[in-house]
Amino acid sequence: MSTRPVVVITGATNGLGRLVALDLARQGARLAVVARDPGKAASLRRETEAGVFIADLASLNDVRRVGAEIAARYDQVDVLVNNAGLHAFAQRRTEDGFAEMTAVNYLAPWLLTATLRDKLTGRVVNVASEAARQVKTLDPKADLLATEDFSRRESFARYGRTKLMDIMFTQELSRRLAGTGVTVNCCDPGFNTSGLGRELPFAGPLEKVLKALRIGDPRRGAGIITRLCTDDQFATTTGGYFSHRDGKPLECPAPGRGERIQKELWDTTADLVGMAL
Repeated sequence: MSTRPVVVITGATNGLGRLVALDLARQGARLAVVARDPGKAASLRRETEAGVFIADLASLNDVRRVGAEIAARYDQVDVLVNNAGLHAFAQRRTEDGFAEMTAVNYLAPWLLTATLRDKLTGRVVNVASEAARQVKTLDPKADLLATEDFSRRESFARYGRTKLMDIMFTQELSRRLAGTGVTVNCCDPGFNTSGLGRELPFAGPLEKVLKALRIGDPRRGAGIITRLCTDDQFATTTGGYFSHRDGKPLECPAPGRGERIQKELWDTTADLVGMAL
């Protein structure tokens, strides 16, 4: 039986996730990647010998199915990295009736983690964002169900809200797993030219300019994710939110801070996911 740690990672075929996956593979991890594009997943498999699981993270049924497939394949999951993310510049609704950004950025990590709960033995790492600081108020049920249309400019606050939910989820889950040996942390990977804004009509030329100016180097963002997965400094830390800048601790933005509102979000999510499935 292999003693190499099993690392499950979403969003590993592009951007930050790909850099993290390659780094972890070099360090000896057995990768299990969750991807939507079979072709890109096959390319990563050739480079890393990763196990590949195909799923659309906008679909709760797909998330639950792929979680069950991973649980059936591996005796344990040493590290789970919820990295996949989406910044939509116009509203799209999923088959379950949720806003696509809410589904991909928050509900999918929540459900995948819950589905793999009995297999988790080490670390859960969630990729959040300082975009969460744009959020002024939070109403868990109303915001989880919100599907109204929005403009390109308004999309930034909607994206930030899903990332605030990720921070809240991290901190509530850390309390629920206290004493189990499983740690849960999240990070702000900073601004990265990683394809997150690929829906913008000028995304391609802009990314080339930023790379030429050495702005938004995704290696910095990938670095904090990898550190949370492997660094002894974070081995026993749980419930933390860390910056890509030297692993500096960050505080959860005020609208999502505190056990009461975080528990309310958790309970509301559990009810909604149960109904959707």
